[in-house]
Amino acid sequence: MRRWLDFYSPGTPKTVPIPRRPLHDFLHSAAEWSPKRTATIFYGHKFSYQRLSRYANQFAHGLHGLGIQPGDRVMIVLPNMPEFISSYYGILMIGGVVVLSNPDADVEQILLQLRQTDAKVLVTMRSFSELVRLASQEESVRQVVLVEFDKHVPDKVHQQLMSHWHIAGANKSALPKSTDEFGLLMNDLTMDAPYDAPDVPVSSEDLAAILFTSGTTDDPKGVCLSHGNLVANAIQTRHWVPDLEYGKEVFLAVVPLLHSYGMTTTMNVPITTASTIILLPVFEPKHVLEIIKEYKPTVFPGAPSIYAALAQLPEARSSGLGSIRVCISGSSPLPVEVQESFEKLTQGRLVEGYGLTEASPVTHANPLDGRRRPGSIGLPLPNTDAKIIDLATGEDLPPGQIGELLVRGPQVMRGYWQMPDESRALLEDGWLDTGDVAIMDVDGFFHVIGRTRDLIRAGEHTIYPRDVEELLYENNKVHEVAVVGVPRTAPEQKVKAFVVPRDGVELSENELIDLCRRRLEEYAVPWEIEFRDELPKSFTGKVIRRLLVE
Repeated sequence: MRRWLDFYSPGTPKTVPIPRRPLHDFLHSAAEWSPKRTATIFYGHKFSYQRLSRYANQFAHGLHGLGIQPGDRVMIVLPNMPEFISSYYGILMIGGVVVLSNPDADVEQILLQLRQTDAKVLVTMRSFSELVRLASQEESVRQVVLVEFDKHVPDKVHQQLMSHWHIAGANKSALPKSTDEFGLLMNDLTMDAPYDAPDVPVSSEDLAAILFTSGTTDDPKGVCLSHGNLVANAIQTRHWVPDLEYGKEVFLAVVPLLHSYGMTTTMNVPITTASTIILLPVFEPKHVLEIIKEYKPTVFPGAPSIYAALAQLPEARSSGLGSIRVCISGSSPLPVEVQESFEKLTQGRLVEGYGLTEASPVTHANPLDGRRRPGSIGLPLPNTDAKIIDLATGEDLPPGQIGELLVRGPQVMRGYWQMPDESRALLEDGWLDTGDVAIMDVDGFFHVIGRTRDLIRAGEHTIYPRDVEELLYENNKVHEVAVVGVPRTAPEQKVKAFVVPRDGVELSENELIDLCRRRLEEYAVPWEIEFRDELPKSFTGKVIRRLLVE
């Protein structure tokens, strides 16, 4: 029983037809229907859809010249830039499989993932000198294709990217001008290649991408997504915003395209709608405000930390953010205070969504017509089923009872790369075990309470970190907070809160403890509050809790 269908926004279909087409067909369609439409904006440089499609076609031909065959894997390690998109779609056009490492991966992890997937080509920045040198020595790697990022961006942006990415060698000198020993410049690879698309049959059932999970709790796993998975999630997400107009929207891409959320919401969705994509490789709040004022994006997918940082800037109120109509927040829970403050600035809608790499990634979102539920991840997308099962017995639970969240739909992965046992354990009869503890209300809105492994055990009591975090956020001096159980592996834990105060305020531990004592049971009151300048986060802004307790 899909009780949530009655609460869809007007205009959002209860089901959507999923075309049985490979993903790259949508780029060709945009180039055919809107050839002069601006596809990408990158530090003042604009590519039309016709030009972007041609670049992708040329890259596909270049890969074919390197001997890449259907099913071969090609890894991309690039920031948000036009070459990421042309590489990604060019690989798909010849039946290749895109391999994306997580943005937080270091060089050792990337090299391991190259070996695990037997990738034949690595596409990366020339500035990542140590990665380029070591990857070129890998037995499976036929070629390293080099992109010259620093020629297109200000020095400050290049330096910020080098310091922010975790790739070893990024802070070392770039490769010498002669790169024959290490790799081949992308411009040299595509020079004189045909503009037309290669004639390679690709099915919607074919494997399109292997995305490695972040590894914030376990070793990274390679998630196998078909063309059908990626097309389905792009179409599902696109229809969640019923007033999107083909060829007229402008998306702001701050979330890394290397991440599943960025890949789908800021690349694949806009390409299916022939929208303009503003590509930003680093998040610098003041620069983002300038970009919004200049280019007037209409859709801004992001993470709570991104919206919170923008809302805190004094100049945000006079920066002309009114063009933004839609923001869907992912990667971590969206505090109500952040939601309300950002909506006041934009007069648009900021709603919380939910997903995981294993589902391409979006499965839930709050409706955009005002019927959202604060603290909820919202409703399952069209064509998506979700249910709550008992943590002990696995039996289906009715509304109002806490259990584990399972999802099913056309966006759910085929399995993990070369991990058949783990894939079978996670996928049963098409149902994906998310590993999240949640509850569904009588209307079909889902509320995620926390990861099963993040729950805090205090004797016979179970404490959900988000309950404590939401209470602490009610103090307007709190900028960010994360609650954990310590010791991490002990059978009985204590609650500890890590708090980042807002700039320029005085905030005491007693002030927050008193708030908790008035509103929480004694066992849920933090025994200690530690103040920090910042919390450890992944590239997409998700708090890495294990680093707080290790």
